Amino acid sequence: MSLRILLVDDDIQGLATTKKILEHAGFVAETAEDGQAAIERVRKESFDLVISDIRMPRMTGLEFLSALRHSGKTIPVVLMTAYGRVEDAVFAMKLGAVDFLTKPFKRAALLDAVEAATKRASALSAEAKLIDAKTNPGAKPRGSLRIAGRSLQAERLRAWVDQVGATTATVLIQGESGTGKEQVARALHETSARRSGPFLAINCAALPENLLESELFGYERGAFTGANAAKTGLFEAANGGTLFLDEIGDLALSLQAKLLRVLQESEVRKIGSSTSKKIDVRVISATHQPLKMLVSESRFRQDLLFRLEVVSIDLPPLRARLEDLPDFAALFVSEAGVRHGKTVAAVSPETFDVLSRYAWPGNIRELQNAIERAVIFAGSPILQVRDLPPHVLELSGKGLGLAESPHMISVPVGTPLREVEEILIRKTLELTQGDKNLTAKLLGINSRTIYRKLKEDGDASPELEDGPVAP
Repeated sequence: MSLRILLVDDDIQGLATTKKILEHAGFVAETAEDGQAAIERVRKESFDLVISDIRMPRMTGLEFLSALRHSGKTIPVVLMTAYGRVEDAVFAMKLGAVDFLTKPFKRAALLDAVEAATKRASALSAEAKLIDAKTNPGAKPRGSLRIAGRSLQAERLRAWVDQVGATTATVLIQGESGTGKEQVARALHETSARRSGPFLAINCAALPENLLESELFGYERGAFTGANAAKTGLFEAANGGTLFLDEIGDLALSLQAKLLRVLQESEVRKIGSSTSKKIDVRVISATHQPLKMLVSESRFRQDLLFRLEVVSIDLPPLRARLEDLPDFAALFVSEAGVRHGKTVAAVSPETFDVLSRYAWPGNIRELQNAIERAVIFAGSPILQVRDLPPHVLELSGKGLGLAESPHMISVPVGTPLREVEEILIRKTLELTQGDKNLTAKLLGINSRTIYRKLKEDGDASPELEDGPVAP
């Protein structure tokens, strides 16, 4: 069966010439005049290979490649350009292009690129099927597929998840806040033989000690005032599955002793009960704190640390794995588009450039929030630099000299903070068409704060006062 190839180029004459060469070589060649038309065809039809120009109107070849990658299609792409810029080639390879042709190219170069691309795609497909058949025959996709990115760190992390996930060992995941510790924990669970069992998670820093104890271990009816009915704890509820204990470094010493007993004895006792119940639960814990330092300060039990870190891993911050930024950005654009009903298909190369020059102190979680905000404000199918949050633009070196747009504001240096807050609130309200809840979420404040701030300036409307409180 002949390979079906989609040619994408706004040069009609060049498109026709390339189509003839491919058809003469025995391939089936279809055409699209730009990236937007190509992505629409790919969504509806099946192709074995895409050969696309880079410089095109509406959607460039790089934007098309980005859109293709997060559409779920795994079609190999060869990019071609008359400019032959090295930076284009590097960026294209990072996005997943399998080859790069510089115009004008000879017939032999084109056919060699087609052959190499199809061989590589075939080899990768066969390898993926072989690995899947050996490691997880007849089961769900491997949990490591949850781990996005193409950097060396991401590849090592996926390999580590596949190896450790298949065991029953307790695991300690360490890393800065926002580095994806819970995502790794879920990947470990989905790779394990426990994947059909429950995966339950709790943040040990989010609840006071007495409530956390009740959540973890449960209680009997009448165990304390207000215990009108028995409660099943998370350890018992997670039986046969995995329990993820986030921010384990914040666990009180009294609860550390009880947790140690559960890990040692594989049994749990409800508050107010005189008997224990056997459980089969894999514990995965995570922290952004240096537990060894907490041990030296007598704030964390050393024997518990030994139990928790039978296997451990340190997740790198996003700034140390910027090669993975395009993968994360494409994923978050897709998710945010679905969530908010926006038709944003890709991220422009210029936007990627800005994103890669920001430090991301909040790591992957901060990137996700920034992309979601940008998708909400996006005015085109391609995410542009102007759509990014102002602090990302400013701290990446792109905030100065940008012309004011419907999605941007500028204020003179030295403007009183109260005036800046009012301007920002009013501008955001204008863009959200008066939606106070959305405005509050975008600004990270309570909707009643919007009313209070405007009231302080003597201009608060009655409807603001009675608006619902944003979470």
